[in-house]
This record gives sequence, structure tokens and C-alpha cells, in this order.
Amino acid sequence: YLQRATASDLAHAKVLGNSLIYAQQHDVTPDGRLRASYQPDPFITSTGAPYVGSNATYTGNQAWAGLAFVHLYADTGDGAYLTAAVALANWIQNNTFDGTRGVPGYTGGQDANNNPLTYKATEHNIDVGAFFAALAKVSCDPTWSTRSRTAFGFVKSMLDPGTGHLWTGTDPDGVTTNTSPVPEDVQTWSYLATHDPAYAQAVSWAQTHLAASDNGFTGVSFSNADTSKVWFEGTAHLLDALYTRNARGDAAAATKLLNSLEAAQASAPNTDGNGIVAASSDGLQTGFGDTYYASLHTGATSWFLLAAEQADPYVLGPGENNYPSCSSQYGRTSAR
Repeated sequence: YLQRATASDLAHAKVLGNSLIYAQQHDVTPDGRLRASYQPDPFITSTGAPYVGSNATYTGNQAWAGLAFVHLYADTGDGAYLTAAVALANWIQNNTFDGTRGVPGYTGGQDANNNPLTYKATEHNIDVGAFFAALAKVSCDPTWSTRSRTAFGFVKSMLDPGTGHLWTGTDPDGVTTNTSPVPEDVQTWSYLATHDPAYAQAVSWAQTHLAASDNGFTGVSFSNADTSKVWFEGTAHLLDALYTRNARGDAAAATKLLNSLEAAQASAPNTDGNGIVAASSDGLQTGFGDTYYASLHTGATSWFLLAAEQADPYVLGPGENNYPSCSSQYGRTSAR
């Protein structure tokens, strides 16, 4: 919504942001966190509390919501979104930072019973690194830049020099590298979040080693555990990364992926002609114990829209400057 930014889009984006703020402020433990999921109908129960679907508090989810708050603040100048972003960032720092086991980074968060998830995921650290970097820019607090570099330092430690791809992260011990399966998202997100040439080969690795064709569609799969079907969200990740990298051959490859996604919108199983389904056919195995189906999917649809607009959600755009300059004391928000 913020990328297209019509008046209607901005109004819709504010509704989503305000809903997340409501959930954050009315949590049973109002310490800045958001839960993994909420029921939409009713979103607010008779007691005024949000209707929680899953009590888990995953680090990556916090960072993505934080990025949404930062973008909303940069687009609107409404300080409520900055306050919410800082609260999320403080929760991540206070509850998931691991500086003692292996390479410093951020752990997985907490499960539904508030037990710590002690693995360090490459995906989560990409999200945290990007969130903290954007937060530093709008809050004028350099502490977040330092913490962003820590998260991205962990990401860099997961880069395999022999293949050019990134590993999933660590086992629960926080040290041992998890080498199976190798997922798509960290390959493309590492480049989108940093624009670092060190990750350019990871994009190519996903393009080659996770290539999938099924049911007349082409793209990439979720991981190397199963490349029998196309994962449309990951295909949109790759499309966005190719647009961003813009190396030789990327434009032609991007056109093919965009054509496939548009074909999926029009004719994939169970499509309604508007949204994007998760997989080209039922039964795509992630390698992490989950299965994707040819069902309409918010994440796949949203990433298709981002990629089609050539928008990078990890970074602030040139027009997103509706916040005070860091030369002013106004708008400063301190980390704790």
C-alpha cells in the first residue's frame, strides 16, 4: 500500500498499522511485543483484548512489523508509529540478543509458552538488521546502527564461500550451523536487505539450484528439500532481487518470472484472478516440516506486488522522508 501510495492506499496502510499498535498496547504482557497471529473476526474481543491466534513471539515477525511501522512513520510523520517501532526493537534487543554463544546475533524469539527459542536464524537476523538500520535513520539513534551491524555480521557468518549461498542459521546451541535444508528466502533477502555484492552469488545460487517448473509455471521452490513445485512467494523474492541487482541477464530472467507470476494470478489452481496462490500445485514440502498448497496466500500476493513495483521493503525509499532531520533534537527516541 505504501509503495503505490494513493490516498486510499495510505488509508488502508494506516488501518493495518493502527491495528498492530492496538495489539501491541493491549497484549496480556504489554512489553512491546506482537504475537505470531491474531484472528481477524473479531480482532478485538468483548474484553478489549486482541483475539490472539498464536501466542508465539518470533523475532522475524517483530522485525517485519517494525519495518512496517518505520515505513509508516517515514511516509506520514506520525510519531505513534515511531514509538511502536522502538518498543518492538527494544523487545527484540532485550529478549533475543545472544552475544555469548558463537557469532553474536539474535535468536528465534519465544514459543507460545514464552520459552526461549535458542537457535539463531539467518532469516531473522536479516530482518533485524534491516529493521534496526531503518530505525536508526528515522530515530537519529546510532545505537540501532551498531545493533544492525551485529545482526548483519551473523548473516555474513552464514555465507558459504564454496557455494556462495547462505545456510539456514544455527541449531538450538547457537553455534552449530544448520546445513539442511537450504532455503530460498535468505539467498534473496540477504541481497535485498543490504545491496551487498557479497550476496550477489546467493541470488544466482537460488536461481539455479532451486529452479522449479510445474503445472505450466516456472520459478523457484522453497528449499532444496523439494523442487518439484513452484513457490510463488519465493519466485517474487527472486524477481525483486533480480530487479535490484540488475546484472547482465537479470532483466530477461526477471521478465520470465514476472510473466509466470502474472499467469499464476490468471490461471493457477484456485485463483480468483486477483490474488496469488502459495504453490503451483498442492503438496510442496518446505523441508522444515510444513507443506504449501495451491491456496490464495497473502504473503505470495504481497511479494508479487512489491516485486512488480520493483520495491525493496527492507530499505527506506527516496520519497520516504516525512520525519525530522537528525540535525534536529525533535523526534529523537532513545534505545534502552
